[in-house]
Amino acid sequence: MRNSLLILLWCITNSLLAQRPYGKEPLAHTYSIVAIDPETGDMGVAVQSHWFATGTTVIWGEAGVGVVATQSFINPAIGQDGLALMREGMSAEEVLARLIASDAGREFRQAAMLDAHGQAAAFTGSRCIEAAGHIVGNGFSVQANLMASDAIWPAMEAAFYQSKGLPLAERLLRTLEAAELAGGDIRGKQSAALLVVAAKNTGQPWVDRKVDLRIDDHPAPLTELRRLLRVHQAYGFMNAGDLAVENGDIQQAMASYGAAEALFPDNLEMKYWHAIALANAGRMSEALPLLAAIFKKDGNWKTLTPRLTKNGLLTISASDLQTILQLRARKTTKPSTQKMR
Repeated sequence: MRNSLLILLWCITNSLLAQRPYGKEPLAHTYSIVAIDPETGDMGVAVQSHWFATGTTVIWGEAGVGVVATQSFINPAIGQDGLALMREGMSAEEVLARLIASDAGREFRQAAMLDAHGQAAAFTGSRCIEAAGHIVGNGFSVQANLMASDAIWPAMEAAFYQSKGLPLAERLLRTLEAAELAGGDIRGKQSAALLVVAAKNTGQPWVDRKVDLRIDDHPAPLTELRRLLRVHQAYGFMNAGDLAVENGDIQQAMASYGAAEALFPDNLEMKYWHAIALANAGRMSEALPLLAAIFKKDGNWKTLTPRLTKNGLLTISASDLQTILQLRARKTTKPSTQKMR
């Protein structure tokens, strides 16, 4: 009886230990890419994994410095220290070699990094779960572990080359999509992330991080990542439109708002600011049908409109404003004021 109990405890203990990562670090068996845009010098890193919130620990990047992907049995220090050493002027190859050499759990690691000169380096430890491997090319590296087959990273390489000339974020996403199409992670999928940083560091992270998207938990993370990238692009146009309004360039504002609306024609806010820009440009005949359609769907936009005159965001005449306010709007319901008993 005692021997049976000891055997049972031994089995339970070993089962629990088998589920732990090497040391105290999180798991992220996954596939990823680090790459540079040869035209702009922007650098990017993207990842998908069957693990929660993979973007919080796998991908690292800093404008003017480089990007890093650290995965398999993750050592987050490879991300933080990798950027610090590249910031000091070391190449990606020198940095990765140094960090791997000093890591006692190196054979469980998979990592890649790329510096601001476009030099890439990668490492796949001998104890990463098959299928695992990487390919380092001119200005990029693709890497994967715990994959359905060893066709994954070659498919990623091909997709990156075939997308030459497209914006970097799009190339990164297409590379991930190619990996998934080829079989992807043998366990399935759960999270994804995409980061693009500028070629030069301005000291303004809100400028230097050009794209920063994360899908932490989703049944189809790449599909959702593609949707968010499109939203990101649309709101990039919206921000450009706002800046144009701030600078008094109504024509540019109309062009920017119109570009955003073209991406999401059913988005009321994008329609609204496009209409306001048209009104400010004296093109009331074009603005009124747009505003009428918006107000019909949501009367709050009509309530908002006269408020824009107070800070100069709407610069039309009093008679034009009255014309807008005479448009029929959907009634908005007020929240109940009945007291709870």
